Amino acid sequence: MFWQQRFNKFVDQMKSHDIPLRLQLWNGAAFDLGSAPRVTMSVTSVGGLRHFLMPTLDNLGRAYVEGEIDVEGRLRDVMAVATRLAEYGLKGPMRSMPRRIFHTKQMDAKDISYHYDVSNEFYALWLDRNMVYSCAYFGDGSETLETAQERKIDHILNKLDLRPGDRLLDIGCGWGALILRAAEKYGVRALGITLSQNQYDLASERIARAGLSDRCEVRLEDYRDVTGKFDRISSVGMFEHVGLKNLRGYFSRVRELLADDGIALNHGITSTDPVSAESPFGGGEFIERYVFPHGEVPHIGFLLETMDAAGLEPTDIENLRRHYALTLEHWTERFEAASPQLKALAGEKKWRIWRTYLAGCAHGFAHNWMSVHQVLAVKALGRRNLPLPLTRNYMYPPT
Repeated sequence: MFWQQRFNKFVDQMKSHDIPLRLQLWNGAAFDLGSAPRVTMSVTSVGGLRHFLMPTLDNLGRAYVEGEIDVEGRLRDVMAVATRLAEYGLKGPMRSMPRRIFHTKQMDAKDISYHYDVSNEFYALWLDRNMVYSCAYFGDGSETLETAQERKIDHILNKLDLRPGDRLLDIGCGWGALILRAAEKYGVRALGITLSQNQYDLASERIARAGLSDRCEVRLEDYRDVTGKFDRISSVGMFEHVGLKNLRGYFSRVRELLADDGIALNHGITSTDPVSAESPFGGGEFIERYVFPHGEVPHIGFLLETMDAAGLEPTDIENLRRHYALTLEHWTERFEAASPQLKALAGEKKWRIWRTYLAGCAHGFAHNWMSVHQVLAVKALGRRNLPLPLTRNYMYPPT
C-alpha cells in the first residue's frame, strides 16, 4: 500500500511533463504519462515500484537488468524517456565528487577479465570484422563500421608518424587489429599487451595466420611490467581502467618506455564535468556494478595536467565525441539484430546488461555527457625541435 501511494503521487507529478511513456503494472493497471506513448515500461511486481520513487538512470537500469521492469520501444526512445524521468524525478542533474580508487595489478587483471572475457564470439556478433572495441573515425557518417574502424586505426598510426622499422608498443591491444595493421601496412615491429586471455588467444592466432610473427607480437602483460624502449607508443580505450590515482604513474611509465625522440598517443573516454566523473542523472553506479568495475575517467583538463606532471608534452588534441556517438549507434543496431544469438551465448541477464550499457552510452555521447579525446605527446625535454612535423598536414596523407 505504501509503494502504491507513493507511486500514484509520482505518476501525477510526471503527467504534467507529457512524457511519452506508458507504465504497465503487473495487475493490469496502466498509466500514460503523456499523450502519445512511444515506450512501455512493464513493472513485474509491487517491489519494482520503488525504482520510480527516485528514477535515476542507475535505478532504472538496475531494475531492467534484474527483471523488475521490462521495456518495449525503440532503444533511442527508451533512453530519452528514462533520461526525462531522471531529470524531473531528481529536479536537476546529479553531481558527486569523483572516486579515487587505488588500482593494483591483481584488481586490474580481474576487472579486465570480467569485462572482456565474456567470449570472443559474443563481441564478434556486434563489433566490426576486425573486432575493434573503441571509437571509430568517420568521414561524413555514411561509411560502414568496418571502413570507419580501419580509418580510425590509420588515423592513429598516421598521427604517430610511423617509419619502417620503428618499435611500436600498443598498451591494451584488444584483439590485435592495430598492431596487425601497423606491422603489415607500415612495416614496424609491433608489440601489443593485454590482460585478457581471450584477446591474447585470438590476437596470437591472427598474427600467425597473417604470417607476421617475425615483426608482430602480443603478450599477456601489465603495462607496469613492460621493459625496453619504444619509438612509438599507442594506447586506445585502455586508460579508463587505470584509475585517477594511478594516472600520473601510468603516464610516467609511458614516458619511461618512450625513446627520447619518440611519440605517444593516448585515446580514451573523458568526463565533460570538471568536478565529477559522473554523468548527469546517474549512470555511473550501473556501469560500476555491471559493466566496468573500478573504471574511472578524467576530465580533459585533469588528463593534460597529469601528462604534464609526468613529463609528457601534449602536442595535439582531438575531440572524437560525435564519432563515438555514431560508433555506438552502429554497435547498438548490430547488438539488437543479433539478440537471439547473444542471449544464447551469454544468457538473458548479461544480454540486458549490455543492451542497457550500449544504448545508454550512445545517448550519453550524443548529448555530451561524456567525451573521448586523442592526445598526442612527446617527452618534455625543453627542445626547440620536436620529433614531429610543424603542421598537422602529415596526419592526412593523400589517398
